[in-house]
This record gives sequence, C-alpha cells and structure tokens, in this order.
Amino acid sequence: MRILVVEDEKDFNRIITNTLKGEGYSVDSCHDGAEALDYIDSAEYDAVVLDIMMPKMNGYDVVRAMRVKNDPTPVLFLTARDTVEDRVAGLDIGADDYLVKPFAFSELLARIRAITRKYSNNKTVAYAVGDLSVDTSKREVTRGGRVILLSSKEYAILEFMIKNKGIVLSRERIENNVWNYDYSGGSNVVDVYISYLRKKIDDGFDAKLIHTVWGSGWVLREQE
Repeated sequence: MRILVVEDEKDFNRIITNTLKGEGYSVDSCHDGAEALDYIDSAEYDAVVLDIMMPKMNGYDVVRAMRVKNDPTPVLFLTARDTVEDRVAGLDIGADDYLVKPFAFSELLARIRAITRKYSNNKTVAYAVGDLSVDTSKREVTRGGRVILLSSKEYAILEFMIKNKGIVLSRERIENNVWNYDYSGGSNVVDVYISYLRKKIDDGFDAKLIHTVWGSGWVLREQE
C-alpha cells in the first residue's frame, strides 16, 4: 500500500514517514501543497495524509483540486485547528477524515486503515485464496493453519496480490504500489521477491497459488 505524506514541518514529516514505513507501507513525502499535486498526478496512492496549513497551496485547495479531477483517493487531514467548524469545512470539501495534532500514532494508523477500507468499498480485513489467509488488521499470514513469517516488502506484495486475487499484476503495477520514488533497485527486484514469496507460500503444498503469466506478470489464484 502506497501513501503520500504532505506536511511542511520537516521533522514531523520525517517522523510520520518513518512510522508508516515501519508498518510496511510504501511512503512518499513532500512539504507543500503544490508539490503534493505533482506527486498525486504522477502516481497512484492508496491514501494521502495531508496537513492543512502549508506554503504555496493549503490542504483545502489540494483536496478541491483532486476532487475537481474526480480523483477519489482518500484523504486524512492533519491539523492543529480543532473547532467543529474547521472539521466540518474539511469534510465538506472532500476529505475522508480529520485528525487533530497532537495525536497518537496508533490512532493515525487506525484511521488510515479505516479510510482505505472505505475507499475500496470493502470492510474486509481478512482475505483468503484457497487455504491461504491474510488478516490485514493483524498483518498475519497463514496457510493451512500455519503462520507464515514475511518481511515487510514480502507482506506488502502479498497483500496487494490477495486484494487483487485473480487479476494479473504487471511488474510495474506491483512496483508502483509497493515502492516509492526513492526506490533505486534493479529491474528484477519484483521477480526476486515473488521468488521469496513462492518459497514461503507455495513450497511444501501441492496446490500452487502464485502463478506466472508469461509476458504479463503474476496472479494469485487457486490452481485450476
């Protein structure tokens, strides 16, 4: 899952970004509203964490510009302004939620999970393909009842695949969802991680779940 953090206080921006990366998210960050729109126009995000009072363009105008373009990406406003009028204004222009500073990072993470579920029109936190199960609230993966331990990148790829089960996912789509603009890995890094996942998910099981579609990418589905 890929998130954009827009916060002009650089130290606070870095703390939020590092916290989200520590939870396994792919994160891009910037420090003003105009730059935020450039990022949003250039990539596909699952959520935007957006400060309101920023240089060049405030958060309200960023959301207005997004919604005029029919961009439905969920937005969580961060702000020190805590009046009812401020919260209503933010929600009325198209934000999905509103979090007042200072806040607990556990609440920030919970609100991000909530708005991304809302965006997908899916309240599910547990996904399954065959005997493989992914509980996104616990970030727990099991197959045949056995817990499978994954690295943060392995988990991010598997979560993206199981949310799109049955859909062929190209290398580019996986990269765009799991890695950020700082990514400088080799062209075969997705192939390497798919290989890691196969060893953990499919090895030892008769039914294989991760399938290569030559020339197109990979798909997570039950074996035909």
